[in-house]
Amino acid sequence: MSTLTGTPTTTTADRTRRPRLSGMTWLVWRQHRATYWTVLCAAVLLAAWMTYQHIQLMDFLDASDWTDKDVARSGEKSDAHIEPMRWIWPVLAMIPIVLGVFVGAPLLAGDLEHGTSKLVVTQSGSGARWLATKLGVTALVIGVTTTALSISYGRWSDALQDSLMPWMSWAEGSTFDNTGPVPVALSLFTVVGGLAIGLVLRRTLAAMVVTFGFGILVQFVWGHFRLSLGDVVTLTTDNGAFAESAQPQIPDSAYGIDISYITSNGDLLGRSTCFSEKTEQARELCLKQADVVGWSVEYLPKSQMAGMQWLGSSILLALTAAVTVFLFTWGRKRLV
Repeated sequence: MSTLTGTPTTTTADRTRRPRLSGMTWLVWRQHRATYWTVLCAAVLLAAWMTYQHIQLMDFLDASDWTDKDVARSGEKSDAHIEPMRWIWPVLAMIPIVLGVFVGAPLLAGDLEHGTSKLVVTQSGSGARWLATKLGVTALVIGVTTTALSISYGRWSDALQDSLMPWMSWAEGSTFDNTGPVPVALSLFTVVGGLAIGLVLRRTLAAMVVTFGFGILVQFVWGHFRLSLGDVVTLTTDNGAFAESAQPQIPDSAYGIDISYITSNGDLLGRSTCFSEKTEQARELCLKQADVVGWSVEYLPKSQMAGMQWLGSSILLALTAAVTVFLFTWGRKRLV
């Protein structure tokens, strides 16, 4: 009937055809598909490996009845689960830098260096649309991959910290920078920064070198100001510096920042005060002469970790947005 009336028929192939990319999105994906697929496949493999390590750890803990035994001292068997965590830290720390150098820097610099941008903006669409598509597709790939790595590593590190590695602090970069939203924000900022560097320099190799330095600088500054994202809690005592249990005890999961002597008028003295005295009696006399009455301990509770991560990530994302505005306001003039 449909053939006689001229009505087009719907074939099985048409009904099952998957949606495909088109237009500028298809162009950007096809141009950088090797880079995108490399990033996605590498992230899948690394996430799968960390998931496997987590499963192996849980099997070991279940078999060891770790709730009743000190498996942290069980020798080589526990070391076999701790050692992979130690070498994965520098790998994860380098991911934002690697993404910035090999994904962000060449993304615009390569097109500007070889003149591809001129062809695109004159044939396929506006420079703003082309730039927005590049940013959008790249940000989506980076966001998906780093989120998967963050989740996989977070589950594994939490299990290790609760069992075999209680000394692993949540405030150190090995945990803080690789879980939650932080790796996503760090990677996006470094990649978008690489795009901006490539836009300015217009040379791929030069952009990659400068982006590498930029990534190192971002990691250094972030590590320096990381602890300032939290609200420091202070505990003080006034029962002397040598009394039994005089030093205040912070929670087991807390991160200690500083410990000082405190005087009767509230002044703080460093722990090196009276350190040169040879005997305990001489040190006690020295501290009394310095009017030391107790201790002052500053720390960050673990309950602040999530808030600190989201605050820091918000700052990084705001900086990323600022660089993006720069790309659109100043960069459109340099795409040709």
